[in-house]
Amino acid sequence: MYLKHFGLSEFPFGLTPDTQFYFDLPSHREALNVLLIALQNGEGFIKITGNVGTGKTMLCRKLLNELQLPFVTAYIPNPHLTAPGLRMAIADELGISYARNAGQTRLLQQINDYLLNNAINKQRTVLIIDEAQAMPLETLEALRLLTNLETEKQKLLQIVLFGQPELDTLLQKKSIRQLRQRISFSYQLKQLTTTDMSAYIKHRLNIAGMKNSAIFSKRAIKALHFYTNGTARLINILAHKSLLSAYGTGLDQISAKQVRLAAKDTEETSDRQPPFECQIEYIIALLMTLCALLIKHNYSA
Repeated sequence: MYLKHFGLSEFPFGLTPDTQFYFDLPSHREALNVLLIALQNGEGFIKITGNVGTGKTMLCRKLLNELQLPFVTAYIPNPHLTAPGLRMAIADELGISYARNAGQTRLLQQINDYLLNNAINKQRTVLIIDEAQAMPLETLEALRLLTNLETEKQKLLQIVLFGQPELDTLLQKKSIRQLRQRISFSYQLKQLTTTDMSAYIKHRLNIAGMKNSAIFSKRAIKALHFYTNGTARLINILAHKSLLSAYGTGLDQISAKQVRLAAKDTEETSDRQPPFECQIEYIIALLMTLCALLIKHNYSA
């Protein structure tokens, strides 16, 4: 596609979270620091929330990469499970062998034995759950009961919940108030500012092999922020489509026009009116075209 045209070795704006492209944004840095400090302190429950597309899964995978021994991690990306299904998923992630027909009491005992053995060996077990807002109430309650497993000095299992703002609404339910009270650290991811977004785009282009990472004009950057409101996933979508548009017309730089076309082609942003600067740019371009046509007409006459 446009890789050779822009001197890229790979696509810079993929939607699959790839920690190779992780950028240390202020909001993500603060969240990661909160997570690492809380886990080092042995806290039982930690919660990270953010709107759709703000980079929760990328941060989640970055955390998994950061947690080396003595941490032992289990990751559940889709927690829409029953309570028994959750226990089985945890056992599978931790590599605990169990008989499928042994019963939940036996499975819980095996999980407890595994966690206790880790603690004896001075290892810390961390369960990381993505999209936690999808968990049924009974499953959340089963999760809380797992944190009852402890010695006199430490929790046997630490839990990190990543979720959309709906998770906060879910945790307000009276039936799981005990879980809410156990969340000792929490952080809410923020949208990217225009400055952050400009640095984010340049970083991804550099990682993908582009030497001239300033191919997005200042107006293009402003238009990108207008249409995406600083949401990382939407930035990736529109930036990718903008590069496609520029490649299709043989351009070497991305202007607000390519961003505007990309926004119109994307369902999430198609109904947003272009910012005033883009409208002025369009009017100027239109006037220049009309002037050129008039000059040509007068010359012909």
